[in-house]
Amino acid sequence: MASLLKLPSFISPLHQNLNYVSFSPIIMNAQSKFNCVSVRNGRWNVPNMTIKAHTAVGGGVIHNESFSSNEESDYGVVNVHHVGILCENLERSLDFYQNVLGLKINEARPHDKLPYRGAWLWVGSEMIHLMELPNPDPLTGRPQHGGRDRHTCIAIRDVSKLKAILDKTGIPYTLSRSGRPAIFTRDPDANALEFTQIDE
Repeated sequence: MASLLKLPSFISPLHQNLNYVSFSPIIMNAQSKFNCVSVRNGRWNVPNMTIKAHTAVGGGVIHNESFSSNEESDYGVVNVHHVGILCENLERSLDFYQNVLGLKINEARPHDKLPYRGAWLWVGSEMIHLMELPNPDPLTGRPQHGGRDRHTCIAIRDVSKLKAILDKTGIPYTLSRSGRPAIFTRDPDANALEFTQIDE
């Protein structure tokens, strides 16, 4: 059973230095059973459980760091609603996102309510919010491979078709270093984008 449990996402930043994780149920009522563990939206829901991680950090060891997960703190995470991406020139970015990547504008989202120009683009049932604002990130000196930089990942059905589109338009890209079907590129403002192929 323990081999089926997946580490919760809040442990992942520590995973490289993780020594062990222990699961210890805290006070449960008389009707509580182990089968209250469930999977919701692809994530483990483990009510009334404390997770203790012992991890080595910088040569020292942090003991008994506890993260609590219970029904009172479940505020209802559903999915990612949108990702905000800064751009210097909205028209130039829209040319890339609409004409190269084929994304459509969500006309229902407000374009004139904010003190800067922008556009909302559909990515499946979620969105990218392009915002014409000064970008604090440098345009030069970024990693060649977008997977080694801050990036937005979009699930697609066919990496080879996107690769052909990028080849035709002359937009540089790199492929996944792990060999999985994924391609990394950058938009006109050097924002890194990953496109990973999924099977539906």
